[in-house]
Amino acid sequence: MYGKYRHTVDPKGRLFVPSKLRDELGEAFYVTLGLDHCLSVYTEAGWQSILDKYNALPISQARKMRFLFANAAKCELDSQGRIVIPQKLRKYASLEKDVVIIGVNDRAEIWSADAWNAQEEEEMTPEKMAACMAELGF
Repeated sequence: MYGKYRHTVDPKGRLFVPSKLRDELGEAFYVTLGLDHCLSVYTEAGWQSILDKYNALPISQARKMRFLFANAAKCELDSQGRIVIPQKLRKYASLEKDVVIIGVNDRAEIWSADAWNAQEEEEMTPEKMAACMAELGF
């Protein structure tokens, strides 16, 4: 998945999912806590991969994943291509109205527009991109 899409969350917590992402995510997918106060969106296969890794962990390590699972929601598209994002997840990611949905390889992320804009402004410089590419060996 890749790309950036700007949309709004309505007062009932519904978010329109762009058709390109709907095609990639499928009819049902999982939304949960992400890094940097965004939400992560996984396909059913991607979510199953997380479950498989989780099930292989010793219980002492597995407990670190409690909050990820406790706050996960299986989302299904309505007839207008929208999902309902639970209030707890909207609060975690500060999703009030304007949001940005980005593709991040095997998942999507949902950001508050303000948080994404600040992140993009800080990180999207030629110098930082060059340093990142070098650090990752590209």
